[in-house]
Amino acid sequence: MPIEGYVEYKPREYCNAVQCPVQLELNTLTPGSEEYERIRATCRNNCRHTAWEFHHWLIEKGYSVVRPEK
Repeated sequence: MPIEGYVEYKPREYCNAVQCPVQLELNTLTPGSEEYERIRATCRNNCRHTAWEFHHWLIEKGYSVVRPEK
């Protein structure tokens, strides 16, 4: 649920921004295809970037990570 006046992070926005080679390959394939899912497994199981890199990219781009209190 978006917060009024804010824009939400789009899936794979970071991956595309840093020109991750895995993401660039995925961009050439049909989502859901066997090859796409095979390569996508790299993202799930062996991402080339760290949480630290992603977190600091979010901060540099002005993103805030929020959640409801409860």
